[in-house]
Amino acid sequence: MPKKPLIYFLCTGNSCRSQMAEGFMRSLGGDRYEVRSAGLEAHGLNPLAIQVMKEANVDIRSHTSDVIDPDTLNRADYVITLCGHADEHCPAISGNGSVKWHWGFDDPAKASGTEEEILNQFRAVRDSIKSRIEQFLKEGK
Repeated sequence: MPKKPLIYFLCTGNSCRSQMAEGFMRSLGGDRYEVRSAGLEAHGLNPLAIQVMKEANVDIRSHTSDVIDPDTLNRADYVITLCGHADEHCPAISGNGSVKWHWGFDDPAKASGTEEEILNQFRAVRDSIKSRIEQFLKEGK
């Protein structure tokens, strides 16, 4: 059986955006990929990320917030950063032929306002991430 391409989603804290991306790729990509996510730091899984992903019928409750693993990073086929900070501070990838992309999304955890306004920011980021993943899958990467 051929090896599945590994996609490694990276963010600063592995609490929102990278978790959403991992959830959508697992859900929409089926078993075509091995999918992981991590952060420069581990901030814990954000409860609002869990909530808005549940609204999209994707359960990420069992995900863990992890720090970047050098071995996983160096065997990844695709390294995708989801925030500028992670893009700028991502550890160097050894020359294994992996592709590094940056898909920048605002951090919904920094949203302010009413509870509904904050939730709407999470939903907007969630929907943008889903759209980008659908594009990735459509392009047959």
